[in-house]
Order: sequence, then structure tokens, then C-alpha cells
Amino acid sequence: MPGQPSQNPPVPPPEALRADARHNRERILAAAGAVFAERGIDVPMTTVARRAGVGVATLYRRFPTRDALVAEVFSGQLATCVGVLDEALADPDPWDGFRTLVERLFALQVAERGFTAAVVSRFPHHPELARQRARAGRDLAELVRRAQAAGRLRADFRPADLLLALRANCGVVESSSGDPAAASRRLAGYLLDSFRAPSR
Repeated sequence: MPGQPSQNPPVPPPEALRADARHNRERILAAAGAVFAERGIDVPMTTVARRAGVGVATLYRRFPTRDALVAEVFSGQLATCVGVLDEALADPDPWDGFRTLVERLFALQVAERGFTAAVVSRFPHHPELARQRARAGRDLAELVRRAQAAGRLRADFRPADLLLALRANCGVVESSSGDPAAASRRLAGYLLDSFRAPSR
């Protein structure tokens, strides 16, 4: 890989970096999140560097390997997703928890372009990310089970249906010519109405 050093010194933690180095790191992470969302995590590192406006050597000083960059980009977003699920499970009304989960995940898709890729990717070569994703899957399945047991969520809903909804919202956000947040909220409302169990 052009620009990749043959030996990589230890990377200092973000708080130990100078202001300009921290700025470069933030630009790299933002660019990587956008590029990964558009083209997948196998995109050339040179593309990430070009989008960030930094040299390839600068990128590798901050993130010596692709795995290190992928993990840093997505770990925070997956942790956010897990936190949202924790709050949804803590709601004494499982339908309210499920509704809030959908609304907050949709809002995160509007705010963070790479969030959809973080949630739907499987990360077979990144054990910690795979562990977080597996935990999110288990928590979602439990929330769905509770909401269905309460008679509030339709019986044929499956956890994978939420991923379909997130992909649909991603399309709405990316193609909206007006206010993507408003379009996303409107879609969330329609989908939640369709997910609700029929009145007895």
C-alpha cells in the first residue's frame, strides 16, 4: 500500500495529541465514516485520506491498519445503538420502548451518515464489533418478544424487519430534497402504525 510505513510506532491516545493532530484524527474519522457508508469498509485507504484532506502517511500515523480505523469508526456508533436498546428495555411499557427505539435510531441515521453501515454490517474480522452487534441483536429480540407478549407489537414482526426499516429510512434520508429529518420522522410514524398489533 503506497504511503504505508514499514514499521508503525505506538499510536498515542487522542487526549495526548496536539490540537492539529487531534483535528486531523477527527477529519479522518468523519471521512472514513462517510466513505464506508457510501462504498463499504473495503474502500482503499487512499480514498479515505483524500476525502479527509490529509496525506496517506498522516492517516497511517493515526490508524496503522485498516482494522484499527474500522473499529474506531464503528465502535462508538455500535455502543450508541446498544445504549439506546438498553434504555428501550428499561421502559416498563415494551411498546413505548420499541417505539422510542425506532424513533431514536431513525434520528441517528439523519445525524450520522455512517450509522446505518455500523448497524447492518457483520464485522467478521473485528471480534469486539461482532460482540457488540451480537449483544444488540439479543437485546432487540428480547424487546420484540416483550412487546408481542404485551399484545402491542404485531405477532409476525421479526427483528430483521427493523433492519429493513433502517435501510428504507437510509434511502429516504439520502434522497430527500427537503428536510431529511422531517421525512425520516414521517416514515417512522407510518412504519410504527404498520408495526402495531391490530386492536382487539
